[in-house]
Amino acid sequence: MRFEVGISLVLTIGLIAGQTAAQTPSSPPIFQPGAPGQPSRIVTPAQALELGRTRFTQADVRFMQHMIVHHAQAVEMVGLLETRGSDQRVKLLGRRIALSQEAEMAIMRTWLEERGQSTEMQMDHAAMGHAGMDHSTMNHSAMGHGEPATRPDDTPVMAGMLTPRQMRTLAAASGAEFDRLFLTGMIQHHQGALDMVAALMETPDAAEDTMLSDFTTSVVADQQAEILRMRSLLSDH
Repeated sequence: MRFEVGISLVLTIGLIAGQTAAQTPSSPPIFQPGAPGQPSRIVTPAQALELGRTRFTQADVRFMQHMIVHHAQAVEMVGLLETRGSDQRVKLLGRRIALSQEAEMAIMRTWLEERGQSTEMQMDHAAMGHAGMDHSTMNHSAMGHGEPATRPDDTPVMAGMLTPRQMRTLAAASGAEFDRLFLTGMIQHHQGALDMVAALMETPDAAEDTMLSDFTTSVVADQQAEILRMRSLLSDH
């Protein structure tokens, strides 16, 4: 289901973003196509940007609601790192991850609230990624168990999130073992977020909202860089 103002803009987001609120005489006009049978009209850059913000889908809303929960687990993992970890390099990276993900959670809540949407995740099991998840590729042995993920205790809430069993294993570890499990788990966690972004991009009409598009671009850049850093640290454990 699409939430729109009923009509679409013909100019690209880049053109819209490049405009100032006060359109100068030399600025090209921005046309908003009319409804069937109705004429087009010229809108200001500010009006165009506001109209662009209204273009979001249920898939966009679901993505933001789910990513808030996804990020919250990463922050929880960093909380454990502060008292259970031993490598200061891992702790420093963990703090950076927590700060970044807390800031992104605030952005996601604001995005949802400004569009009149709930910030709470709706339990839509089929859309949460379970149907498309390949549990056979998950590294369960690295997190303390080697059985296939068929039980609720071994089933993550969504792609990449640690299962309840994995979180308990992490919370029970300490020192170098904790650092290793944290890095392994956070790499898995970050990859899950990247998979969620990829799935959103493959959804028709999704991620056309300007702020959402910028947000997903930032998530991909940050988490890809952090995965590389964590893999480097993991090679020392």
